[in-house]
Amino acid sequence: MCRKIFIAATGQHTGKTTISLSLVHLARQKYARVGFIKPIGPKCQTFNNIVVDKDAALLARIFGLEEDIALMSPLVLSRGSTKEFLDGVRSREEAEECIASACRELEKKCDFLVIEGSGHGGVGSVIGLNNARIAALLDAPAVMVAGGGIGSVIDSVELNLPLYEREGVDLRLLLINKLLPEKRGEALGYLQRAFAPRGLGVAGAFDYSPVLANPTLAHISRLLAQPLQGDLSQRNRIVHHIQLGAASSQKVIDGLLPSTLLVTTSSRDELIVTVSSLYHIPAYREKIAGLVIPGNAPVSEITGQILRESGVPFIRIPVRTAEAFSAITDHVSKISADDTEKIDLIKSSAESVLADVAREHLL
Repeated sequence: MCRKIFIAATGQHTGKTTISLSLVHLARQKYARVGFIKPIGPKCQTFNNIVVDKDAALLARIFGLEEDIALMSPLVLSRGSTKEFLDGVRSREEAEECIASACRELEKKCDFLVIEGSGHGGVGSVIGLNNARIAALLDAPAVMVAGGGIGSVIDSVELNLPLYEREGVDLRLLLINKLLPEKRGEALGYLQRAFAPRGLGVAGAFDYSPVLANPTLAHISRLLAQPLQGDLSQRNRIVHHIQLGAASSQKVIDGLLPSTLLVTTSSRDELIVTVSSLYHIPAYREKIAGLVIPGNAPVSEITGQILRESGVPFIRIPVRTAEAFSAITDHVSKISADDTEKIDLIKSSAESVLADVAREHLL
C-alpha cells in the first residue's frame, strides 16, 4: 500500500517546493519507489513535449522521474482555463477524475507519494477544487508549511485551517520554514504554545538561507529573457547582492559586496570598463558576480571589446535601467534543476534538520 503526504502551505513563497524536494530525498532512503505529483499546475512549461507544471518538471529532472511526468502533472491551468470552468466548458467532476486517476496510477507504482499543493489553501477554488478538497479527494494526510515569524504565521495559519478542518483532512504538522537562526528557538516556542490548544504540532524546517533565497545568473538571464554572455561557466553562480551603478565609478566599486550583480546603463562606459578590468583580480572577482547592462543606446565599440575580453558575465537588455532593476529586485528566486549547489544544500540540510521530524510525523 502506498503511503502519501500532502504538502499544504499558508501562501506562496513559503518554501513548499523545497520541502517537497526534501521529503522525496528522505523518503528515497526508506522506500524503494518514491513518486511525486502536483495535482493542479498553475505555472506551466513544455517538458518532453508535454505541457506540465514547472515544479513537476523540476522534481522529475532531479530524481529521474521523467517517464511519469504526465501523471505527475495531471491538470495544468493555462491562460483561459479558469474561464472554461466558469463557463461550463470544463467541469469540476472532470478535473477530479483527472487528478484522482493520475494519483491512483502513481500509487500502483510507488511505496510513498509526495503530493504538492499550490499556494494557500484556497487556490483552486475557482474550479471547485481548493487544496484542502484535493487532499481529501486523494485521502492524504497533510503538513502545512508556513514562513518564518510569529504573529504573521498565526494569522496565516488561522486563515487556512478552516478549509482543511471542513474537509476532514488529517493535518499532521505545522512546519515553520525560513526561520531566522538567532530567533529560531523563541519563534518555535511561541508557535508551539499558540497551537497547542488546537492539538496541532509545530516543528522547525530550514533557517533562512541566502543561498536558497537568491537567484543564479542563469535564473536572472531567464527572467530578463536575454542571453548570458561572457564566462558561461559562471552561469550557476549565486547573486547575493544587487547594486545600481548610478554613483561615480569609485563609489560603486567601493560599495561592492560579495557576489554583487551590478546594474548599469549602456552609456556608463567608464564604469563598464572599470568593472571589466577589475574582474581579472581575484579579490574583486569574489565581489563581481556579473553585469546587467540596460539601455537603448549601444555600448561603444572599444568598451564592448574590453567587456567581452574580460570574461565578466553580462546580460544586455534594451530597456530602461529602472525597469531592469525593478524586474530583478521584485523577483522571488525559484530553484531550477541546474542549481546544483542549491539542490545539494537542500538534500544535506534535509538530512540534518528534517530527518527526525519526517520519520516521526510524515514518512
